[in-house]
Formats: sequence, structure tokens, C-alpha cells
Amino acid sequence: MARLKTIEWINDGARIIDQTLLPKSLVYRDIRTSEEMYEAIKVLRVRGAPAIGVAAAFGLYLGIRNISNAASTDAFAAELNTQAQRLISSRPTAVNLPWAIRRMVDFAESLRDAGVAEKKSKMLDEAKKILEEDRHMCRAIGKNGLELLRNCKAILTHCNAGGLATSEFGTALAPIYCAQENGMSIRVFADETRPLLQGSRITAFELMAAGIPVTVICDNMAAAVMARGMVDAVIVGADRIASNGDTANKIGTYGVALLAKAHGIPFYVAAPSSTFDLSLANGNAIPIEERPAREIICGFGTETAPENVSVFNPAFDITPGALVTAIVTDKGIILPPFKETIAQVLA
Repeated sequence: MARLKTIEWINDGARIIDQTLLPKSLVYRDIRTSEEMYEAIKVLRVRGAPAIGVAAAFGLYLGIRNISNAASTDAFAAELNTQAQRLISSRPTAVNLPWAIRRMVDFAESLRDAGVAEKKSKMLDEAKKILEEDRHMCRAIGKNGLELLRNCKAILTHCNAGGLATSEFGTALAPIYCAQENGMSIRVFADETRPLLQGSRITAFELMAAGIPVTVICDNMAAAVMARGMVDAVIVGADRIASNGDTANKIGTYGVALLAKAHGIPFYVAAPSSTFDLSLANGNAIPIEERPAREIICGFGTETAPENVSVFNPAFDITPGALVTAIVTDKGIILPPFKETIAQVLA
């Protein structure tokens, strides 16, 4: 079936779904400058680690597109690096963003004998290549993850790691879509995911659009659902995975992993190979983005706390690898001990 495309290259710009308006309105925005892409990533118009990696790649091209073709190689490189650092600063936790930017910069630097016009043209081709690779990786995650969920009637997920967090097919939800294509039906319990409600606003929206049964629960209902035997597994996405399997994902994921452990339920992480950061020995070194207090005390325009109250609003937490049953990737399923197996599978 046709699926929503989170990001595409249309004519002379990147077209994204503005996810800040979901589920009330499905609105597409055309992004034609690097600054517009920076803003879209920063305020979560486009979100999800794989999707913002693709968006950043297009954003970098948009940043250098209007440089004069007569510019010197040095001037081009200087502006490229300026634009790259600006985009990298938009959100610090998801590794796909700096990964995509580094890939684009390295690619441009490899074109040593090319003129500025040729570099720009080939950089656009490279960004499109990153987009297509993400689609293929998510498909592979779906096929690999389906093997883990064949005996599951219901799963629980946290935040949104579906097609709207990637270029199209998703990571954590990819096996669910593959199950649907194979005539299987798996119900999804979607944590609402405070404070920005990506689970209730976005996961539920895209699953309903795909005809997959979904039930929204408040974040603090996960334990009760597990205790009643209503879910057979938990599967979530990831924004960065350290070399020992420690996983950064949306705030609240760590708590869900602890609950799954307490109830004897497998806890799976699904992510493309580009989400691993093998330079990090463990999750302690993963930078955690802190977002504005207003997202908590005045979410979606309704004040739910005193205006001047102190607020702690980390966007992500770290789930220790010891709580992860398996990591589903485009290259296969990775099982503990992660310190050895991650390096082997991704080699």
C-alpha cells in the first residue's frame, strides 16, 4: 500500500510533512533554504533520527546551492563547513544528523578536480542517495524484525519510530508493516509519549492510516498493560546506540525497558546501521538534548503547571544494553553480548 513520505525532493526543494500539526492537519511544507531546514529540524517539523539525517543532507545542499559557480574551491569549502556546523547544532542527540552531514562533506572533499557547479550537482545526487538508502535500510529492518514478532499478537512501542520518523517505512514499526504485508495482524499499544505526544499524535495517526489496529495509552499505563498480559513484546527506535548497546531514545524509554524486564517481556530496539556510534564505549557519553520548559508547562497552548515553576525537560534517556533483548538492524539481528556482536555485525 502507498505510505506517507516524510521527506522527498520535489523540483527545487525538499518537501516534508509538518509533524507539529499532526494529527489534526496533514500539511506538506516545501523547504528551499538551509535556514528553513534548520528551523524545521529544531522545532520538530521533521523528526526521528533517520529522517533528520536525510533532511540535514538536503539542508546542506540547499545551503551551498546559491554559491556562485565562479567561487574558488577554498571559498566553497569554507561555506560548506559553515553550513554543516550550523545544521549539526540543530539537535545534538541523534547521531544520524552529524553522520549524514559528515558524509556529505567528505563526499564534496573527494571531488577534488570538480568545479563548483559540478560539486553542487553531485552533492544533490548524494543527498538523494542517502534518502534511497534509508528506505532500503528500513525495509530490511522490517524483514529482519518480523522474525522476532511472528508469535506476537500485540506489541507496545514508545514515541514514534514509524514511517514518519524515517524517509518512509520506519524502524520499530517496520516489522509491523511487514507483518501486515504478509497477512498477519499485530495490535500496537502506543504510549502517548509526554510531553510532545509523539505516540498519540503521530504513531496512532500513521497506524490508523495504514489500517493497523492501535490502542493509545498514557505513559503511566504501560506497567498495567504488561501486568495484564496484553502485550507480548516491546519494540522501540533509537537516536544513538553506543558500542556496548546502550541506547538513546525518547525520554521514557528507559522506564519502559525496566518494566519489560520486570514482566519478562522481550525489549527490542530497531535502528539502521547509521544510528550506531562505535566511537562511544557506553551511553554516558551520548549528549542529551534539553528542550524548552514551555513544552511541559504549556503543552499545545494549555497551561498545566505554574508559569515560573522549575522544569527539567530532557528529550531523551539512555537504556542500558543489559535491558535490551536484541537490536534489529538492516544488517541483521544483533544479540548480546553487544560489545562483541555489534562490532561483528557492523564490520
